[in-house]
Amino acid sequence: MNGGPSGFNNASVTKTFVISCLVFTIFFGIKGRSNNFGFSHQDFFQKPRLWKLIVSVFAFSSTPELMFGVYLLYYFRVFERQIGSNKYSVFILFSVIVSLLLELLAVSLLKDPSVNLLTFGPYGLIFASFVPFYFDIPVSTMFRVFGVRFSDKSFIYLAGLQLLFSSWKRSILPGICGILAGSLYRLNVFRIRRIKFPDFVTSFFSRLSWPSTGSPPAPSTRNVVGSVPSYPGHQVENSLWWFQRTYPSLIASAIEPPEDSIAMLVSMGFDRNSARQALVQARNDVNVATNILLEAQSH
Repeated sequence: MNGGPSGFNNASVTKTFVISCLVFTIFFGIKGRSNNFGFSHQDFFQKPRLWKLIVSVFAFSSTPELMFGVYLLYYFRVFERQIGSNKYSVFILFSVIVSLLLELLAVSLLKDPSVNLLTFGPYGLIFASFVPFYFDIPVSTMFRVFGVRFSDKSFIYLAGLQLLFSSWKRSILPGICGILAGSLYRLNVFRIRRIKFPDFVTSFFSRLSWPSTGSPPAPSTRNVVGSVPSYPGHQVENSLWWFQRTYPSLIASAIEPPEDSIAMLVSMGFDRNSARQALVQARNDVNVATNILLEAQSH
């Protein structure tokens, strides 16, 4: 289970976030200042340090946390591909802010010296992502190890548990707050799932990103999600039926969807047959096919 094709294709926001985490962690680790970025409620009330909170969102406190955290962030790029870079940016901002506020509230109420200084890093975003991962990503394979059943999703859960218990109480609390933030997003509190940033925000991340590595995206004449007209589900089926009747030979050759494009849409949680039909309708344009499938789900 890899979250779709390798690389950061159609995931420019995730790419920028991951690279920021690497840069901040390495820079402050080399400077020996990483231990100064754990925060407590004093950072909000007695000595407000907004810059410290911003840095603590990106910088991990140790190399093992960096490895597992970046691995999970990289895998969860599937959600940016599924909902688009614009809405995923909203999800990131909502998860980070809400989880920080919940952590502040928890520390103030618990008054436990052992959690008075919380660990830092993008725990809010990572553990908020486990909510859609649990509900929206299907299990594709099952296997047994010493008689115990596992799924392909088990590796992601194990990496999450490793990160959750990396600093014991100091990391468990941010993880729980991240899960609560993801749950509030899924419940559409304040209609958060309808909010979108201006288009220039996500286009900025696309221009900011370094050249992608991994398999190239499918050929496309329109490569920005949301910039093409959408089609209801019944239009997909009717148009496909007409095209099959009119040009049956072209269906078998010219626009037969490549397997990697189908796999990419299936990894987002779409049915395989629906993914294939959408790709045929979109003439193998993965972005257009994603719009078609999302539009069909909303009807």
